[in-house]
Amino acid sequence: MADRVYEFVQVDVFTQTPLTGNALAVFTDARGLNDDEMQALVREMNLSETTFILPRDPAIEAKEGKKVRIFTVAEELPFAGHPTLGTALLLYARAAPVSEQSTEITLDLKAGKIPVRFTAKSENAGRKRVDGQVFGEMRQRDPEFGVTFSRAEVARVIGLAADEILPEWPIEIVSTGLPFAIVGIRNQETLTNLKFDNAQAADFLKNSEAKFFYFVCPQRREGRLEAKARMFSYGVEDPATGSAAGCAASWMVQHGIANSDEQVLIRQGVEMRRPSDIHVRATRDKERVTNVRVGGYAVEVLRGTVTI
Repeated sequence: MADRVYEFVQVDVFTQTPLTGNALAVFTDARGLNDDEMQALVREMNLSETTFILPRDPAIEAKEGKKVRIFTVAEELPFAGHPTLGTALLLYARAAPVSEQSTEITLDLKAGKIPVRFTAKSENAGRKRVDGQVFGEMRQRDPEFGVTFSRAEVARVIGLAADEILPEWPIEIVSTGLPFAIVGIRNQETLTNLKFDNAQAADFLKNSEAKFFYFVCPQRREGRLEAKARMFSYGVEDPATGSAAGCAASWMVQHGIANSDEQVLIRQGVEMRRPSDIHVRATRDKERVTNVRVGGYAVEVLRGTVTI
């Protein structure tokens, strides 16, 4: 059987600085790969996620969006944040010059269609690389709010005293495509020093609808709301979790921590020396939270080919 060659590009997402943020490998034309080969390639890349773009007829793409599949080293996901943003920014960088192309690209994911809008400087027209100068913002699905957990049981699972978890707001499952249990932590020092037991947490969550915990410590300083966050999955810490950030934005607006449409900066990945900046906002429409937006930058760090 003849060798097949597949191009990939690696970008760091939710950052403007190479070698920070959350790394993502993007296979730019994955036609001809089957599911097992995709999963094997993801294990070979050994990043938190890898995406596969499956080009289609331009007329179909204009109507349905760019078909993309997202994999972790363990499984395929219907939706994930930094793979969606990073893939969209790469597609935007490789498209026509800024003055001639749409300011929005829609990705057709397993979870549905996710539009990503771009704000670019005019001098970047004609670029072919993701250069950290274009801001992308995805609109995630409207949130679904699920069950809540008691502070005592979650504190036991994650190894904290119950009073380290904020009592004002519920520990609640929220999903904008992937469900997370959002846990509000009282202070940043507690979050920095968190010693997380992945196995114990996974055992606790297996009988719930939540996929992972997302820990956030929101603080308002001089009128600006920022949140420090951490997330652990598959035995490791994640530098930036865009899907969870959308859930956290929904949770903050739902419970009055953030105002409707207020831009909130979530900082994640600091403890693992991969600092990431995730910009989030959501709209409160009477009793409903909608228009969940998660944005940031990305930079290209390498490109290559894989022969199989």
